[in-house]
Amino acid sequence: MIFITAKFLIKPEHADEWPRIAGPFTEATRAEPGCLWFEWSRGVDNPQEYVLVEAFRDGQAGGEHVGSAHFKQAQQDLPKYLTSTPKIVSQSVDQDGWAELGEMKVDS
Repeated sequence: MIFITAKFLIKPEHADEWPRIAGPFTEATRAEPGCLWFEWSRGVDNPQEYVLVEAFRDGQAGGEHVGSAHFKQAQQDLPKYLTSTPKIVSQSVDQDGWAELGEMKVDS
């Protein structure tokens, strides 16, 4: 699995609207067959910061994502709403989904 986390700093005047602005890109990405998840969260300490947590089945699916028409469109549309270039961590992990956080096990 390719696991990616990216941080986006949004211009203050667009921060509240970011989910709508990024909506078409988000929906198209989630519809990709190789997308496992694509989830946005807003920063608690900085409301201008959005964190994207995404995962793709494998490197091929990640490559198809980056080569997609909606990715290319996002490259054209989204940067004008940002204060800086997004930061990213992208790794291949030997896992197919989320595992339990054993250190905080909840007994049912």
